[in-house]
Amino acid sequence: MILVSGATGFLGSELVNQLTAQHLKVRALKRNSSKIPELLKNNPLVEWYNADINEPEDLADAFEGITAVYHCAAFVSFDPKDKKKLFKVNIEGTGNIVDLCLEKQIRLLHVSSVAALGDAKKDELITEQHFWEYDPKVHAYAISKYEGEMEVWRGVAEGLDAVIVNPSVIIGKNAGFDGSGAIFKLVKDGLKFYTDGATGLVDIEDVAKCMISLMQSSITGQRYILSAQNLDYKTFFAQIAKGFGIKAPSIEAKPWMLGLAWRGAKLASLFTGKAPALTKDAARSSFNHSYYSNQKVSAALNFQFRPIEQSITEVCKALK
Repeated sequence: MILVSGATGFLGSELVNQLTAQHLKVRALKRNSSKIPELLKNNPLVEWYNADINEPEDLADAFEGITAVYHCAAFVSFDPKDKKKLFKVNIEGTGNIVDLCLEKQIRLLHVSSVAALGDAKKDELITEQHFWEYDPKVHAYAISKYEGEMEVWRGVAEGLDAVIVNPSVIIGKNAGFDGSGAIFKLVKDGLKFYTDGATGLVDIEDVAKCMISLMQSSITGQRYILSAQNLDYKTFFAQIAKGFGIKAPSIEAKPWMLGLAWRGAKLASLFTGKAPALTKDAARSSFNHSYYSNQKVSAALNFQFRPIEQSITEVCKALK
């Protein structure tokens, strides 16, 4: 039986859906408070199991009879207040998964992030050879994903059979308006601004397909960037606007403008008690020019990613 952590999440649920489509049985981990996604309700090949990756004893019971583990569970936040939780879930939780896979000699596929790769030099593609270097300005999420990945490399050094994937920004209709879907909502609601930045994008179905292919291969001790295409934010937002049939954002936001915006959002959060809509780390990240290479995974799996414009169109259609 296959174990999937974070099975109720955006990526985890798509992965479980694809695994069961291959008639594979899955033990899907969820927290007590998590809801089963519509995509997976009444699926007879899914065995739901309540366990927290930060509770080793409960987690150990979930590993009984397991032959392969996909570790998708993670906490995502750019709010500095969440630093402790980011480290607890993304580093300690991953360490617990690694220790159990080592103990029981189970193959692991770990979902890291391009955030763990660091920055390339100007006009240089980021590849699997890049590693994050300490930067006092980097956000806690990037640190947590880097250190979480280091837990897996520690396991590999101790004999763990593992593969790591580093997805870029994952998009897909089942995200709704959460996660990457929040970008679609901003544009749909009439966003007028874009930033001078760029990033990689990938369809969620492609991410899950690559993960399954890598797990079922003989590849071990390797990491793979999963990214279909690099887009600057102006183009990305324009393609979303086209999908919704509305006017594209046309005003370039300068750093000082976002500086005012995140400070205003922080002040507003003091009165509302809610997390700020924009944080300093998120604002700064929106000006990064990050371009990723998918050459390694494309060659290893003979895989062709879906055109990202097609994915954007499908997401917009689902969210109209």
